[in-house]
Amino acid sequence: MILHFSSKLKKNLFPILTISITLGFVLYFLLSNGGVENIGDIFARLQWEWALLAVAAALGTLVLEGFTLNLFCRHVCPWWRFGRSFSIGMTGLFYSAITPFSTGGQPMQIYAMSKMGMDAGKAGSVIAMKTLVYQVVMVLYSMILVSTQLGFFQRNISNFSFVTVIGLLSNSLFIAAVLTFTVSARGTDRALRFCLRSLYRMRLLKHPVQRYHRIHSQLMMFHKSAGVMGRSFRLYFVTAVCTAVQITVNSLVTYFIYRSFSLPPENAPMITMVAAQVFVNMVSAFIPLPGASGGAEGSFVIFFNKFFGQDVVPAMFLWRILTYYINILFGGIATAWGGKRYYVKANSQESPAEP
Repeated sequence: MILHFSSKLKKNLFPILTISITLGFVLYFLLSNGGVENIGDIFARLQWEWALLAVAAALGTLVLEGFTLNLFCRHVCPWWRFGRSFSIGMTGLFYSAITPFSTGGQPMQIYAMSKMGMDAGKAGSVIAMKTLVYQVVMVLYSMILVSTQLGFFQRNISNFSFVTVIGLLSNSLFIAAVLTFTVSARGTDRALRFCLRSLYRMRLLKHPVQRYHRIHSQLMMFHKSAGVMGRSFRLYFVTAVCTAVQITVNSLVTYFIYRSFSLPPENAPMITMVAAQVFVNMVSAFIPLPGASGGAEGSFVIFFNKFFGQDVVPAMFLWRILTYYINILFGGIATAWGGKRYYVKANSQESPAEP
């Protein structure tokens, strides 16, 4: 029994450490910023209808993740059903939440989709194109918000312009490289070799060959994916709209938390808080720790201190529960459930009869 417990502990050691680290950051903010003292007062004036809307928005984000993924899956496998897509979506969120730089989500999604009967090439294409659509929508969404809310954040957030430019520039360069590679693989490959060679000669890059193979393999996946998915304008338009809705719903969680604290609505316009949340997510993406631990909490406090004031730490705590820990909880459950329900045997057909 002790040996069985020990093996289970070793198998789940990394997720346990991940959750412990993030909880440590949250407790640090609570204890060091007077958040604990404010919790009792907040519960006394909490408006539960707004709190329930925050929970509904968090759960709605998960459903939209599965729905958008299902549109891609059914494009390449008409027999695919929403239950599979929801399980795959939760698998991605779960492993992204417990791995550095969210690196574990996509490979595990491709693995799970192949175990459910989808060809590995098609699975890779689905995940690659969904990632590309998400990045494009996020950049365009952020640009629109920057153009409308730039003045407010420049006045209230130090170094806001620098952080925004870096975030938008890095994402835009990634999207430009992927789109160019889908059109001209040879031309992009030459450009990649030239850039890496130049950086190496300027002593700004070590191990250029290894870096080339790593970037090239990622771009090749997008190039092959474009051929598998085809050029369906309707598919990309619909999934882009669904992604924009998903980002909006996810960003509304913080606004609903604000309203649930009985704070004055005139001090926090909805569009401004949505913009702040989008920027928090963009800044957090640079943090290499699982779940962007530390960076997510810190950026939330920086961006939302203007709105929440002394209640910002309890708000951050509730926000992390609804947008991060809920992903681990539901993601872990849905991943296990999907494995038991939808994984097919090695000798079974690609399109199982069971929906």
